[in-house]
Amino acid sequence: MEGTNPVNKKLVAALSGGAVLVLALSGCSSDDGNDKLDAWAKQVCDDVKPQAKKIASANDAIQKETSDNSTPEEVQKTDSQAFQDMSDAYKAIGTAVKKAGAPDVEDGAKKQQDAVKELNGISASYADLKKQIDDLDTKDQGKFAKGLKDIAAELNKLSTSGSNALKTLEEGDVGQAMAKQSSCKSSTGAATGAAG
Repeated sequence: MEGTNPVNKKLVAALSGGAVLVLALSGCSSDDGNDKLDAWAKQVCDDVKPQAKKIASANDAIQKETSDNSTPEEVQKTDSQAFQDMSDAYKAIGTAVKKAGAPDVEDGAKKQQDAVKELNGISASYADLKKQIDDLDTKDQGKFAKGLKDIAAELNKLSTSGSNALKTLEEGDVGQAMAKQSSCKSSTGAATGAAG
């Protein structure tokens, strides 16, 4: 019987894919000097930075719980909190992009709306995963491991499907304006260049 540990490692692998999504908010550098766009990028980057940290912390928490010999109860508690944090963070990023208004680029309003819709969808997916992990039976290790496996599969889907509208929002001038913001740069950590 497969214990919770190998399955939780799959969760971590799936999660790191999802984290790239936020880190994609780094863009690629260039300097065309569009003040309006730079101001927009600064606002979004400043609002996104604490959320990117929150998502990274949630990832770390799940990873830490995996490396120990954790009980199903510990895994459930940690993962549940991590999914809640991620749901909140993606919702907050969606709000930040919405609050910033449309970027000063061609189709800016559509790109912005699509990204907000996508971020809210990701937030809802994490909220759903939290509910699923909360409902798992920690008394039955076999059932718990199977439940974790299902959650890992959904996470995997989420991390591979999630970021199309965000990528579109960050193409061209928007990505370049964001790349100039120190708050976007510092939230990328090791994934710099992921969107470049």
